[in-house]
Amino acid sequence: MQRCMVRFNEYMHEWLYAKNGYYATHKEIGKSGDFYTAVSSSMFFGGSIAKKFLSSIEEGFLPKNSTIIEVGAHKGYLLADIVQFIYTLKPELLKSLEFVIVEPFEENQKAQLKYFEESFGDAVKLLHVKSPKELTCKAAFIVANEIFDAFTCNVIYNNQMLYMHNNKAQFKELDSDVKSIADKYNITKGEVAVGYEEFAEDLALHVKKYEFVTFDYGDNKSREDFSLRIYDKHKVYPFFALTDLIEDEELREKITLNELFAKSDITYDVNFEHLIGAFEQSGATLHSYSPQMKALIEFGLIDLLEMMQKNANDESYKNELNRVKTLIDPAFLGERFKMACFRKEENEVNS
Repeated sequence: MQRCMVRFNEYMHEWLYAKNGYYATHKEIGKSGDFYTAVSSSMFFGGSIAKKFLSSIEEGFLPKNSTIIEVGAHKGYLLADIVQFIYTLKPELLKSLEFVIVEPFEENQKAQLKYFEESFGDAVKLLHVKSPKELTCKAAFIVANEIFDAFTCNVIYNNQMLYMHNNKAQFKELDSDVKSIADKYNITKGEVAVGYEEFAEDLALHVKKYEFVTFDYGDNKSREDFSLRIYDKHKVYPFFALTDLIEDEELREKITLNELFAKSDITYDVNFEHLIGAFEQSGATLHSYSPQMKALIEFGLIDLLEMMQKNANDESYKNELNRVKTLIDPAFLGERFKMACFRKEENEVNS
């Protein structure tokens, strides 16, 4: 653990991305893991995104020889679902498309390659890069599911920011770099993400033309409250309920940060105003923004379900329909999660 007091974003980075961090050790997602995602709910999540990609080709925004890139692919299930639906809807395109995963962890890369080999044999070649800085694409369709909530953040309150030392929390003076972003997006209480600007700039520099589709939970503006929390085996712990900053023992959780550190997921709500601002600053434009339910329906989810109903038995269709409901149910993922779609033209110049 830390030998000295560090800003919260450094503490969070060690929790998630250090050698023995949560993401570096390849945790499970779904029923056996700490949380669910849209990918673990239904293959039609990837199918809807595949249909969105095909519509971008049909309208002439992307060429048929585009690169499809996933950022933060875990075991590769989402990209594999996208490939499968492209094969179902437009199989001839697989000859001209390339598939890339941005993945820094070697263990995850091996799992993704294994899953693609089991799914497609030699029919689909999967490439890896460790960061967006390694991309060299003329035209790309980029997809990311729940990655921006995994960017580290700083936590601010009353012109102070959170510092950590040996899992002990303390608010101290607000640094100028954090204050400038907080002021820009009117955040006085809550999380200030670190790295959105760098990520968007890297994409702009290394992909000449792209469409970027991302899904995450959050709001279009700061909620002016803390959303920082920990997921452990499908139980949610408010971060501050695990610290000495909560003096009332009845409000404190019995489990400690020491017990959860690097063994559970730590996350927060995405401030989409900040995310959109970072992409626009890099030269991209916001093409669309909506709740997940509306986005998936507009992408073509209902059309895909109707296709399945015609070609599958009733039991298979009903089972998949029940899984799809978790994607669009307003009480589950449908409203809580948002979709943002950005486009960058080849001739746009970064500001």
